[in-house]
Amino acid sequence: MDILITGGAGFIGSTVGSALMELGHNVIVLDNFSTGRREFVTDRTVYEGDIADRSVVDRIFAEHPDIAVTIHCAASIVVPESVAEPIRYYRNNVGGTLELVDALLANGCRRIIFSSSASIYAVREDFAVDEDCDISPTSPYARTKAHVEGMLRDIAHGTDLKVLSLRYFNPIGSDPKMRTGLQLEFPSHAMGKMIEARNAGRPFTVTGVEWPTRDGSGIRDYIHVWDLAQAHCRAVERFDDVVPGTDAESSYRVINLGTGDGTTVFELADAFSRVSGEKLEVVTGPPRPGDVAGAFTRSRRAKDELGWVAEHSIDEGIADTLRWFEVRGGILEGF
Repeated sequence: MDILITGGAGFIGSTVGSALMELGHNVIVLDNFSTGRREFVTDRTVYEGDIADRSVVDRIFAEHPDIAVTIHCAASIVVPESVAEPIRYYRNNVGGTLELVDALLANGCRRIIFSSSASIYAVREDFAVDEDCDISPTSPYARTKAHVEGMLRDIAHGTDLKVLSLRYFNPIGSDPKMRTGLQLEFPSHAMGKMIEARNAGRPFTVTGVEWPTRDGSGIRDYIHVWDLAQAHCRAVERFDDVVPGTDAESSYRVINLGTGDGTTVFELADAFSRVSGEKLEVVTGPPRPGDVAGAFTRSRRAKDELGWVAEHSIDEGIADTLRWFEVRGGILEGF
């Protein structure tokens, strides 16, 4: 099957592409390389350009008319950055997606898998969420994801587009074969900050310690990126069963992708020390702009509809992340 992945040279998009290729699918990548790595996609067909550029999307479909599904991973994703640069985030994430979908429909591509986010959920007292929980995003980044979901739902109801929106929790780890991993030298999320702190010989700062969690730090559902990639493979192969599109209501579906376990930042730091064999010194600080207490999934929908469950532990995710940084060196300089 021919599959287009937007943002396919990024951490998640490239790993999903590798998993699909292992199953025999033909992966075509569209990426503007603002953060993606060319080294991640040397073994697949690549188009450099923006998702909002109709000419490049038209060229992709002219040269690959049998593309059956588009996996849309292209987005700006750093929460504090979205607070400082909301216009860019809305332009890239919302405006760009609208132009992309218009081009996909014009080129006859009716299936889209959207990389959404669990950050759009309203915070609940027990922090456990399923797909029917209230939506209340608290950062510009999260609001762009919620806006795109609403936009895609409307388009699916009014056209023959079929949409499967996958709400990610918190990816960690790397491709177990070390083909792809975190592509930034200084990632902004907790795992990246722990590695940065360890390498610099300074404490790791837990940002926000007054959340109503069991230890005051934020709580997350950390999912191995290879598990996430396998979920996309199931989504591609079961797409028409999950999103039959026989009427407006069956043309749009949402599925959470997480482990079902909540881990606090303090607990993640303890796991990091355990796996690395080095005690990570921890200090505390105020929350970053746009931070929330967090959530973890309690849904069975991925298992019931995709036949998928996460298989890798947090320790495996940490170990693969550490191994990736060791193998790839400084990431930006190491290729």
